[in-house]
Amino acid sequence: MPDLYAIIRIRGRLDVPRDVDYTLKLLRLHKKFHMVIYPSDQPGLKGMLQKAKDWITWGEINYETLVELLRKRGRTLGNKPLTDEFVDKYLSKYGIYGGIQGLAKALFEGKIKLHKLEIIKPVFRLHPPRGGFKRSTKRPFNDGGELGYRGKSINELIKRML
Repeated sequence: MPDLYAIIRIRGRLDVPRDVDYTLKLLRLHKKFHMVIYPSDQPGLKGMLQKAKDWITWGEINYETLVELLRKRGRTLGNKPLTDEFVDKYLSKYGIYGGIQGLAKALFEGKIKLHKLEIIKPVFRLHPPRGGFKRSTKRPFNDGGELGYRGKSINELIKRML
């Protein structure tokens, strides 16, 4: 069972090299503070993350954070909020029951992929983090910055951005 990567674009759209811009478009990260969720075993994902590592941060999202994210920031087609009733009505054909928690469980078990569902938007629009970034947005996470791979600590950042 693969982990789910939460990928957030930290830096804006100016002065982005063409190949990195193309990679960010493939990841559906068109604007600053947009976030997507992909399984870690997705083909080609690791290379795309390495290519765009100076513009994004990513890590493994946990179940509680995913449920909270789907409740607060999940959107359906028509830009309506994602609700338990919507999930029960339209996703029962995929065998997903139990509302948003059932959807999160199915995502974690790998039964469905969020970017393959056509009735739920795969991009989450987040706020800038409450309290601001703690460190530089131009340096890697391991060197005292905010960019690149950050592991489980992505959950703290997501909660501040909801």
